[in-house]
Amino acid sequence: MKIALAQMCSGIDPSENARQLRALITEAVAGGASMIFTPEMTGMMDCNRSRAENVIRNESEDPVLLVARSEARKAGIWVQLGSLAIRDTDRKNQKWVNRSFLIDPEGAIVARYDKIHLFDVDLGPNDSQRESSAYARGDGAVVAPVPGATLGMSICYDLRFSGLYEAMTNAGADLLSIPAAFTVPTGKAHWEVLLRARAIEAGVFVVAAAQYGKHADGRSTYGHSMVVDPWGKVLLDMGEGIGLDFCNLDLQKVQEVRSRIPVIAHRKTFELPVNQA
Repeated sequence: MKIALAQMCSGIDPSENARQLRALITEAVAGGASMIFTPEMTGMMDCNRSRAENVIRNESEDPVLLVARSEARKAGIWVQLGSLAIRDTDRKNQKWVNRSFLIDPEGAIVARYDKIHLFDVDLGPNDSQRESSAYARGDGAVVAPVPGATLGMSICYDLRFSGLYEAMTNAGADLLSIPAAFTVPTGKAHWEVLLRARAIEAGVFVVAAAQYGKHADGRSTYGHSMVVDPWGKVLLDMGEGIGLDFCNLDLQKVQEVRSRIPVIAHRKTFELPVNQA
């Protein structure tokens, strides 16, 4: 399975990001990929919530989603659209969702995943982020079939919570998508080691398309989009910069590794004793 990873520096204008996505899909098809993976917030990176309010749309109107579906259908390629900020009209509250999409070669949306773990952190005295102030959290893990594999979908900060990946791999996932917009400090410290851990602990392929660079809203992201194999070997590290790269996945490697170290078969659940006074 030949895949393409897009490393982007998404700005505050969804129409411009849609134009870039169209070019990346065209390049992926020309390079022989059967599936392209894009980063978290492919459609817009904007920490100014008042400004973002003016351009966030529902699914039927989102320009980036429309381009992704149209290009997938035109080119006959799978698109794992890392995530978009979406206005969810089904929710009673007014919060948005950070939603990942799996789009098939007919342009149909075959799976959706709303980010469960929201980035509410204090990275330093002048760097507090509260994703939950604008976004509603998702409420369920998602796996979906793709050619030759079962894909488990997640987004960025989810990476730190192994229980989500245990649930997905228990349900049959052997390929994990972890699109991200990691900050530079956390990326340098934790990005690679966490990706490799998620691959090793379940004997799965991990594909992590990431944002990189100084964004129009003033934030900086780490880059280093990666593919990790089920043994924990880094097959691709895109480093810094923006663009597209390719990786061939030998999906038989999953069963090969799991037959050597059957981590999923050996999993146990535990009940801790209740402390009694």
